[in-house]
Amino acid sequence: MSTTSPPYILYGVPFSQPVRAVMWLLLHKQVPFEMVLINPGSKGSSGSRHPLFLEKNPAGTIPTLEESEGDFVLGEAHAILCYLANKHGWTDLYPADYQARARIDAYLNYHHRNIREASVGLVAPKIRKDLDIPEAAQRAAQATLHNALNAFESGWLKRHPYLTGQNLSLADFAAYVEIGQLQPEFTHIYDFSPFPNVQRWLNLMKQVSGHDEVHVVLSELGDISDQPPSMDQIKQANRAALAQLKNSLAALPVR
Repeated sequence: MSTTSPPYILYGVPFSQPVRAVMWLLLHKQVPFEMVLINPGSKGSSGSRHPLFLEKNPAGTIPTLEESEGDFVLGEAHAILCYLANKHGWTDLYPADYQARARIDAYLNYHHRNIREASVGLVAPKIRKDLDIPEAAQRAAQATLHNALNAFESGWLKRHPYLTGQNLSLADFAAYVEIGQLQPEFTHIYDFSPFPNVQRWLNLMKQVSGHDEVHVVLSELGDISDQPPSMDQIKQANRAALAQLKNSLAALPVR
């Protein structure tokens, strides 16, 4: 890896699903970056609600991407994915064809109140007890996720191997970090047996370079279906993920 500063700084934590999407894209494309830990919701010195972080991203959200040179800072995972693809000309993942790109954009907009509910309804209640998500809200989120997976099964993934066509796209990265986390080898909190097309797609996504490195945090955490993880377990999972990320970045070819 080059001794020069990496072109990007990524603020967030490996446990965050949207952060993982950006991490995965950068590793998949072998683009070096610096990871700066930011605790979501915290007002502490390394928190997303600290005044210094809010100066970078007034929304106080992760991931946030900052270019090492200049003063460009961008929040929102999907905006970051699209920006990186546009800047680097990654038309294999975000095609130049307007209609093909529009299908990806359509999914990225659909994602927020559909597939994203995987975290709201299943993962967050086990990991973030402090959020005190009402049972009714959890049930609604789970129902929304189930309906979205039905749409995947009988629509997009019935017609082609990836979400928006024959080839991997930004849509797949965004979707997998939410859906993939529920698999038996990770949190083990969802039964995918009614969705064979979704299962096929999940297995296909596991072959995308960077998958294993980005999901170390979930491998370390393990099955949480019966017993919620302790804070120490979560911290240890994040430490393991950061150690793996450091190794992965060090192994990138010199640019």
